[in-house]
Amino acid sequence: MPHPPPTARSGGAHSEPPLGHLYAAAGRKLMLHRSGTEGPAVVFLPGAGQVGLDYLNVHDRVAELTTSVLYDRAGTGWSEQVELPRTATEVVAELRAVLSAADVPTPYVLVGHSLGGAYARRYAQRFPDEVAGLLLLDPFHEDLHEHAPEEARLKLAQMHDQEIPELAPEQLEQVREQMAPVFTKWPEPVRRPLIEHHATAAWKAGLYEDRNLYDVVADELRTGPDLPDVPLIVVTVLGHDDAQAGLWPEDVLQKINDAKAALHARLAASVRDGEHRILDDAGHGWLHEERQDAVLQAIADLLQETRRRRS
Repeated sequence: MPHPPPTARSGGAHSEPPLGHLYAAAGRKLMLHRSGTEGPAVVFLPGAGQVGLDYLNVHDRVAELTTSVLYDRAGTGWSEQVELPRTATEVVAELRAVLSAADVPTPYVLVGHSLGGAYARRYAQRFPDEVAGLLLLDPFHEDLHEHAPEEARLKLAQMHDQEIPELAPEQLEQVREQMAPVFTKWPEPVRRPLIEHHATAAWKAGLYEDRNLYDVVADELRTGPDLPDVPLIVVTVLGHDDAQAGLWPEDVLQKINDAKAALHARLAASVRDGEHRILDDAGHGWLHEERQDAVLQAIADLLQETRRRRS
């Protein structure tokens, strides 16, 4: 981007989370929910515009295998308000603090989705001895912007410069109706708060988090050390996604996907025995639900390999 992105004060739902607890960490209160036993613990890092409880269904399955952890970054979900966007370095220091406050022992298998994939990599760069494995679900890559079509780069710059509007009551109701089918598999005490949070706050926090992605966060990844030699699986999704299809013309989206797949393959090859897996039948935003089986298999494979290396 040609100039520093604007910031906004954004944050959580200002109430007790429907699941999990608020932990005092890094000078603020952060939501964390854990289930299961044994180790290494699997920690989910949500994508922009998503929150920890969006991954509840796959989390519950992972908790049958090992300890599983969901959390909300400050400025998202049920965690405390904070100025957005933030650096990846700030985010991972905060994650480390809340995992310590919740007594989740190292090392971790980090499961990072989209923007969360960038944060998972930054955690591994900064604290390599605390990472047992990495699963990157359609992750952001620092070189994607320069490999994307010019049309996409121009549109992103325009989007980042625009003010984010408040939705009218009728628009909010439309969003609630659109989100309701997404959460049909969630338990009712979690389902309703999630729908409301996505309608009123999550999408705005996601837009603000993205505003320093292509310069600040990309530079942090680019100038940081290599990933540690831990088991790594990078998953690329190439299936239909309503949000992506509404944003890009078909030919532009095809070029973005081609560039993304190539960069993900390069990322997987950056460590010994790194693996690149492609899903043609899932979209970007909800791949952990559309292909929960593939995500669970990847986590199981990583757990098996990390335990083999530690034995």
